[in-house]
Amino acid sequence: MALPGWASSASAFVRHDDPAEMSALDRCASYEDYRTLVQRRLPRLLFDYVDGGSFSETTLRRNAADLAEVVIEQRVARDMSATAIGTTLFGQPLAMPLVLAPVGFAGMYARRGEMQAARAASAAGVPFCLSTLGICSAAELGAAGLPYWFQLYIVRDRGFVSALVDRIRALGCSTLVVTVDLPRPATRYRDLRSGMTGRLDALGTLRRWIDGATHPAWLWDVHLQGRPHAFGNFEGVAPAAGGFAAAWEWIGANFDESVTWDDLAALRAQWTGTLIVKGILHPDDARAAIAIGADGIVVSNHGGRQLDGASSTIAMLPRIAEAVDGAATVLVDGGIRSGLDLLKMAQAGADACLIGRAWVMALAAGGERGVTQLLDQFASQYRAGRILSGS
Repeated sequence: MALPGWASSASAFVRHDDPAEMSALDRCASYEDYRTLVQRRLPRLLFDYVDGGSFSETTLRRNAADLAEVVIEQRVARDMSATAIGTTLFGQPLAMPLVLAPVGFAGMYARRGEMQAARAASAAGVPFCLSTLGICSAAELGAAGLPYWFQLYIVRDRGFVSALVDRIRALGCSTLVVTVDLPRPATRYRDLRSGMTGRLDALGTLRRWIDGATHPAWLWDVHLQGRPHAFGNFEGVAPAAGGFAAAWEWIGANFDESVTWDDLAALRAQWTGTLIVKGILHPDDARAAIAIGADGIVVSNHGGRQLDGASSTIAMLPRIAEAVDGAATVLVDGGIRSGLDLLKMAQAGADACLIGRAWVMALAAGGERGVTQLLDQFASQYRAGRILSGS
């Protein structure tokens, strides 16, 4: 039961009877606005996890910086009155060339966060991709009648992977996104400092409790009302004893450094739906994905969260799109913060874009309503960019 004046299920952190809180979300016009709002509202551990990258975060910064430097060619005196921004992806009509990327345990950023984001995406006419590491399970989304793509990590227990794939197919999911750039988790300095990863001593544990307790809106709406906090897709495999922390440690230890293209070929033989390979940053790997039968690829460096020092995605996108040459659908993520960034990626060869941090920031700022607002803004910005550039 919610406290008086608080949303019972939808907008995390936002009091429906508090005009100041509502206007704070309404005033969010850009990614940085959502980020600033959320930084005040989230425990540091959670903010740093979604905001940060690996090592010194060079690639994280490079993604956005290189995209910001891309020049949009402006053409004028063209009749753009009939400009449409919809597209078709894998036979599915989309309201715009955008997908909500998989983000691990988004359910810790808003109450049953994956459910809220999936509802917003469905209403906006774009796909939502559920992470293997989601708090909400595929079964929970399926029971609510929400469409979704499913993102898969190939872990050491191949029997579990095979059974999970069969379960996802039985639930009616048609699109599988296999992430290949995480054979092991990279070192993330922010997560070590915040206590997200690594062993905590008594003082570190106390600091974590204080961090949560000093963010009462999150504590009530998400931590207390958003349970169960478990990795739903790993039910029956990750250890039940020890709670969330034990499950997180088990998952980190079970990423698989031995994955090869042969594993992807076997997965392609098992999965009869659309197969997308995510984590491609080299033309030869794009060709390899096509060779095993992938329907699409995602040009991605995991948002700068894995190999620090790697190229930005916008820097590699034209070369990879040229190598693919229409043989597969080319998607891209990394540093995308606005509808103008969608335009830049499209002009560089992408069929559609995935956003991760952007939708999670909007989710943490205002739940489903925040994600809906963000998607409306992306659509408006993308259409304006198309019209103003004459493209």
